[in-house]
Amino acid sequence: MTYFISIFIPIVIIILEKNQINYMEHISIFLAKTFHFFHKDKQTKAILIKLIHKNPESYMAHKMLGKIYEKEGGMRKAIDEYVMAIDMNKKDYETYYNIAFLLDKLGKRDESIEMLGHLIDKKPDYYEASEFLGKLLCEQENFKEAINVYMNALKYNPNNYDIYYNMGIAYTRLNDFQNAKICYEKAAEINSMLYNGYYNLGIISLLYDDLDEAEKYFMEALKGEDVEPESYYHLSRIYAIKGDKEKAINYLNLAVQLDPTLSKKAIADPVFIPIQRFIPQNVNMQNYDRTIKMKLKEKKAKEHLENTFYIVGKISKNDLKKMHTYQEKDIRIEEKGKELEN
Repeated sequence: MTYFISIFIPIVIIILEKNQINYMEHISIFLAKTFHFFHKDKQTKAILIKLIHKNPESYMAHKMLGKIYEKEGGMRKAIDEYVMAIDMNKKDYETYYNIAFLLDKLGKRDESIEMLGHLIDKKPDYYEASEFLGKLLCEQENFKEAINVYMNALKYNPNNYDIYYNMGIAYTRLNDFQNAKICYEKAAEINSMLYNGYYNLGIISLLYDDLDEAEKYFMEALKGEDVEPESYYHLSRIYAIKGDKEKAINYLNLAVQLDPTLSKKAIADPVFIPIQRFIPQNVNMQNYDRTIKMKLKEKKAKEHLENTFYIVGKISKNDLKKMHTYQEKDIRIEEKGKELEN
């Protein structure tokens, strides 16, 4: 590496002098980048600190030093350097985002949200910032504001699967099942291969007492990479209600094979009374270990839907409309989508 540097440094100096550029700063940055490329962070840091001591206004030095501190786990030091960097370059949106990310890691959620809000005001098409802000707001259960963030992001990303899916989760938590259903369906339309919300659509269809539509969605859910045992369970319930005992028994067996705890649930479910003697009994729980590959917000939305379904059962569309808690700003996703397409 020493040989490499000894050859290129003189060449770089000549070029910089010819163009009347402060070559000492550029040489220092070049050296720092070279050492960083070879994973020599100690030497990189020493060069940058020395450069900042000589020139406190070196934007690139502050930014690079911040990245090294972040890599080392020194989040507060990293934030200090990043703040210096954006003071010198107000359009460094990536560094704004990095600060917000680190603030959240330090447990300063409100400050992180405020920083992301400022960032989106400056650059409203910054998708990653909108996604992160929506996530933080949902974790605070501020679903109304999260929906506003997602709606703004749709202006710049009208066919983004994640935005529609995340909006579906937010609407679900607000009991606005009509708009949740529209969002989940739009997400599936955009990319059915990545879609993991068919289960939620199935439960929403059950809430509307639409067994045929629920059956369709649960069948789609079974095509996913991570199959929900509850999809088999609800298909079994649907067939039991429809009087197709053979299918009800088969799907219940599949559900219990994947999740033995569903056996006890089925025994207590009056829907299964006609096939009660066929419910698997005394299932072996010894080696059962179900790992749920699901984000926290997805898990909470799923649990919310299930709890709503088991508490109220089937309810009319008028009753569901009355359950909406998002009254201040009733957003019609379908109409908004049409506006974006035109």
